[in-house]
Amino acid sequence: MSNMKIGFSTLALFMRSFEECLDIATDDGFKLIEILCEGPYWPRNLLNPAEGLEVFSSYDIDVYLHAPTIDLNPASLNPGIRDETLLQLEETLDLAVKIGAKAITTHPGLIHRMEDRIRDMAKQYAVETLKKANQYAEEVGVIFSVENMPSRYAYFCNSSQEHDYFLDQCGCCATVDWGHANTTEDPESFLQLESTYYYHLSDNDGKKDQHLPLGEGTLDLRLIKGVKRGIIELNNYNDVIKSRNVLVENSK
Repeated sequence: MSNMKIGFSTLALFMRSFEECLDIATDDGFKLIEILCEGPYWPRNLLNPAEGLEVFSSYDIDVYLHAPTIDLNPASLNPGIRDETLLQLEETLDLAVKIGAKAITTHPGLIHRMEDRIRDMAKQYAVETLKKANQYAEEVGVIFSVENMPSRYAYFCNSSQEHDYFLDQCGCCATVDWGHANTTEDPESFLQLESTYYYHLSDNDGKKDQHLPLGEGTLDLRLIKGVKRGIIELNNYNDVIKSRNVLVENSK
């Protein structure tokens, strides 16, 4: 357990203030927190005017940000949506700099028409958009990380092979979501990715992304034995604690 840093997504405490989230994390001995940048935590709002962000410097907790993804799409066939997605990724990176966050995670995008030629075109758009975001991340000194998605044709990075392709093309890091990986035929292959910075942890039945507590689905818990940095991504804080206990037991 000593070399394993565990934290949770603010999804479990949604709408609570940063201070409350950080206090709870500290009280319960967590070393990491991932802020879901939707709703009240939307980066553009937090940056203008940037008030109340100094709270982060008084806690000994590593902070990660999950960039806004609702209604955004780096793979969109519409250039206006791609531009807005890139802008919001850059704003998330600016917010990371302001609060001293180490990394941001985003999704690789999706398509709305299930055709190979559409998918191929959109894949190139996604890579282009994310590559630009990664260049910006390198300029400002924040780790930019792209997450794998559940095993559905509409989603990019729905296999470890495609995830690897994106990492290679964009030059970015990976966030491996074990819940998403568990819906694929070969979850174990995600261990092969070389540039994984951290993991999202949740469980499911192997078919759908259900965000169940660890140990309540079919995820092979041996896969998460070597996790150095893990964010438990659940809707409910009691389930976060439950999953942490499973992780601690499992790492013995």
